[in-house]
Amino acid sequence: FFKQKTAYEIKECDWSSDVCSSDLFVLLLIISLFSLGSLQAQESSNKITKLKYVRVYTDSLGESHFEDLTIDLNEIDFAPPAPPIFTSDLKPSSAYGFASVMPGWKSEWHPAPKRQFMFYLSGTIEAEVSDGEIRQFGPGSITLVEDTFGKGHKSRVIGSEQVVGVVIQLVE
Repeated sequence: FFKQKTAYEIKECDWSSDVCSSDLFVLLLIISLFSLGSLQAQESSNKITKLKYVRVYTDSLGESHFEDLTIDLNEIDFAPPAPPIFTSDLKPSSAYGFASVMPGWKSEWHPAPKRQFMFYLSGTIEAEVSDGEIRQFGPGSITLVEDTFGKGHKSRVIGSEQVVGVVIQLVE
């Protein structure tokens, strides 16, 4: 599929190059195909035209909150001669990687290290924001974590299954 990269190669990748950009596209395609069955989407005429995700953000007082958002998916001729696909506008990213936490894992309050998308592939994680709201995220869930200052959030693994996900850090 695509050349396996070491952590150093991923960190040092020139994201404007065709090689890294194509690796990121393949990674996103794999993620979308893997979780399509359980993705939280709004369907219209059996076509997914909006994708739901949850934003974790910090307000001006340093308190963190959840916000439910959607991304529009538009039908485009993405990779001719393949048939058109539905996709959002493509945005730049700075790094990506896979993450895993074991059953029993839990964190204390902490801000996110960077603005990043989290795509959950297996297991269930529970997150609490500083306004007291608690939500659970499992396979097919997407979060945009932007609480990079303030109290942040805390998380823990729910159940006996390892949580596996993909992290895509965004350009600042």
